Amino acid sequence: MVVTKRIVGLALTALGLLMAIGTVAADWVGVGKWGGLGPAQQVALLVGLGVCLVGLSLIPLGDRPA
Repeated sequence: MVVTKRIVGLALTALGLLMAIGTVAADWVGVGKWGGLGPAQQVALLVGLGVCLVGLSLIPLGDRPA
């Protein structure tokens, strides 16, 4: 099986979304001492969304080997 840029893009998109959703879910559960999103959660959310955007940019490149 050849790993293509589309597969890598889909995997990164899923990973980024899971990271962003997990960060927001941790806030809903009440993890941490801040009332809202704390500084570490903000960084994790931005990193998750960044990974998601990188993944989305790889999907249109198609079946080229990664």
